[in-house]
Amino acid sequence: MSKRSSISGYFLASRNMHWVPVGASLFASNIGSEHFIGLAGSGAASGVAIATYEMNAIFILMILGWFFVPVYLSSGIYTMPEYLRLRFGGQRIRVFLSVLALLLYIFTKISADLLSGALYIKLALGLKGESGLYLSILVLLIIAAIFTIGGGLSAVIWTDFVQTILMVIGAFILMVFAMVEVGGYDGLVEKYSKAEADPAFTAMKLENGKNVSCMAIQENFMHMLRPADAPGDDLPWTGLFTGMLIGSIWYWCADQVIVQRTLASRNVSHAKGGVLLAGTLKFLPLFLLVLPGMAARVLYRNEVGCSDPVQCEAICQSPSGCTNIAFILLVLDLMPTGLRGLMLAVMMAALMSSLTSVFNSASTIFTIDIWTRFRSKASDSELLIVGRMFVVVLLVVSIAWIPIINSYKESQLFHYIQAVSNFLCPPITAVFLIALFWPRMNEPGAFWALMVGFAVGLIRFGLQFGYSSPPCGSGLEDTRPDFVKSAVDKFHYLHFGAFSFLLSSCVGVLVSLLTPAIAEDKLYRLTFWTRFSTEVRAKMEDEVDEEEDETQDKIAGTLEEMSSGRKCINLICGIENQADMEDENIKSAQDLAIEAAEFLKEDPKYKRLSNIVAVLVMSMAAFIYGFFA
Repeated sequence: MSKRSSISGYFLASRNMHWVPVGASLFASNIGSEHFIGLAGSGAASGVAIATYEMNAIFILMILGWFFVPVYLSSGIYTMPEYLRLRFGGQRIRVFLSVLALLLYIFTKISADLLSGALYIKLALGLKGESGLYLSILVLLIIAAIFTIGGGLSAVIWTDFVQTILMVIGAFILMVFAMVEVGGYDGLVEKYSKAEADPAFTAMKLENGKNVSCMAIQENFMHMLRPADAPGDDLPWTGLFTGMLIGSIWYWCADQVIVQRTLASRNVSHAKGGVLLAGTLKFLPLFLLVLPGMAARVLYRNEVGCSDPVQCEAICQSPSGCTNIAFILLVLDLMPTGLRGLMLAVMMAALMSSLTSVFNSASTIFTIDIWTRFRSKASDSELLIVGRMFVVVLLVVSIAWIPIINSYKESQLFHYIQAVSNFLCPPITAVFLIALFWPRMNEPGAFWALMVGFAVGLIRFGLQFGYSSPPCGSGLEDTRPDFVKSAVDKFHYLHFGAFSFLLSSCVGVLVSLLTPAIAEDKLYRLTFWTRFSTEVRAKMEDEVDEEEDETQDKIAGTLEEMSSGRKCINLICGIENQADMEDENIKSAQDLAIEAAEFLKEDPKYKRLSNIVAVLVMSMAAFIYGFFA
């Protein structure tokens, strides 16, 4: 039973979750409404290549379960910045990553969810003005916040579990309707190759001396491996094994929203079971979202495949293209009234699942990594209240961001999300990977790796979004400077991610070698090689300073008379007596070390089973890669 009145209960579901809800929550946290809109839209635009992100995630999930999670569980951390703080010492890395993570949540996760949810609500309810749209989004945000504020991670995970079932059933029904309508798989392949929009809906561009459609059907639309010089709205094969791999490791192995689900597992066996279930479920988006998106291009070639800026503006209020409405058109046109309501519930479930996950993880990061910097001696009850109140702050920021989201004109939402991630996240991937496997890396090396990589990423981010290019076929002159055109149009964001990763890694290794190493006794259970250690870990200097008077302050805090107002707040937030909460934390350092190592003990039978299933899942993913190569 998860106690939401304790820090562990609220933020990590008391580390007592079964592998089934953990795996379902991993999948539901990943598959938000932006996947319904983004994957289907990219499938409509260019075929099956976008599904490589889903296949790639299967391999990365195995890396999470077999390499990262054992270290995270044995270290006893709550957040990813907290892990780096324990691994390197100091506070500047932890605070930097905390702020960056919160910014990424707003600009990629929350913004993408709200944009995709807004598109669905606007078309489904026939809303013409903006007031009704904002009111709908506001209601959704409030419901998501109530789930998060009231119940913590345990409520979020069980909500995700139910919503995963809803999402899979609803999307499966729609897939059947769509595939029947286009004549099955063979009919889809045949008809998609001819699904060009009518001339009135088509804008032309000059390419290799020929006039071609701005939304032309590619000859390799059923292939996952595309040419190395593929444009920014496609996926070059060289990027699949460089930038995509790097971005996926950040997302699945070092991002708070995802990792927090595995940290709630009862032990490492349940964590592995959770990632195996999530990996198995990741086969579904190709069939439930990408192929139906291609079917939408066949069925609504003028609406989904339009490229004329004037026509696209009239259809979906986006002159760059309307592929993002592919999945929504299928729902509204193919499904009968009752099932249409089911799909509305599915879309809202996806949105709610993603938002509640982000809100809970963001409140964890703010409370554990930022608030404690200002209130180093804060009590557990104070941290719980702050965590819940920060969700309200996130709501306000998210609502304020809605006008900017609504005015964003990117044609393919999924590519926007991945581009932003590859601009800002490769240095984080570099630091986590090196921290896990190379004990010699120290705090200066990690810090400067992050700073250099982040600075380079900000430059690329500014060039990408600071200069806007005219929509294809608009006839408007591209006024961007030549160096911007070269940096943005000829340097794919996946290739940039690989460059940023290598640069950050080199800086981190070089600076670490030029500065003193961290003592070995301070790294117990903080690297992959020391994860089984039962030795008491020596604390970093700043940890010792912070804990000098902690016990005395907590004892004094329990003797204070609690005001009636404070008692009321505690009741609303589900916080029990402070003294009772502290009793469960009185353990010796040796007991805590042994307890941490216990998380990694596996029954040999289940260990062999999980290894076999992991090989089978990865083999199936490799087969699909080969089939669509």
